[in-house]
Amino acid sequence: MIDAVFAGGIRPLPPEGHPSGIFKEAVAGPILLGPEGLQGDKQADRRVHGGPHKALHHFAAENYARLAAAFPGKAALFVPGSFGENVATTGWDEGTVCVGDVFRIGAAVVQVSQPRQPCWKINHKFGEDELMRHVAEHCIAGWYYRVLEGGPIAAGVVFELVERNAEPVTLRRLWFAHRAHRPDPDELAMLRGTAGLSPNWVQKLDERIEWLRKNR
Repeated sequence: MIDAVFAGGIRPLPPEGHPSGIFKEAVAGPILLGPEGLQGDKQADRRVHGGPHKALHHFAAENYARLAAAFPGKAALFVPGSFGENVATTGWDEGTVCVGDVFRIGAAVVQVSQPRQPCWKINHKFGEDELMRHVAEHCIAGWYYRVLEGGPIAAGVVFELVERNAEPVTLRRLWFAHRAHRPDPDELAMLRGTAGLSPNWVQKLDERIEWLRKNR
């Protein structure tokens, strides 16, 4: 089940006032999910957020407890919606969700396309200089979907896995393989062929593979 759905506009992010779409509010009723995301939801920097392969951002609600334990002084700030996610659930996280997984969310059908890459804006949002590094090191930034079938979604609707690759690759496995200091290029080559992986990540892995094989 979907615990909550969030959407929002663009607001200045303290202290410099950079425009950001990280500020989301819970949506009370059904909201339409289409190929570009939730109706009315905005992203300030479309180079790194939004678009057909990053139409919907999902964050595991359990990750907030992990963040609160790591940064107790900021614990009160770690609440659903505060990471800029669009949907939150319990029971699914980066260790159980796989690239290419197809889920039904109410009337919509979505496919996992890539993990979220945390950026400096979460440091500014929470006033914690080490937050982005911690999130990246522990692979707790959430993940993105592409929309296969649009439709209204809302808090409380069904969230169920309907299809998974024959050789599934968890988001955590992909993330840590890519972040390794000297990853095995053959493993990266296998991962880049995972059905459903976003073109951006395929290119990222291809570039890493090429560099590794030239510098053996």
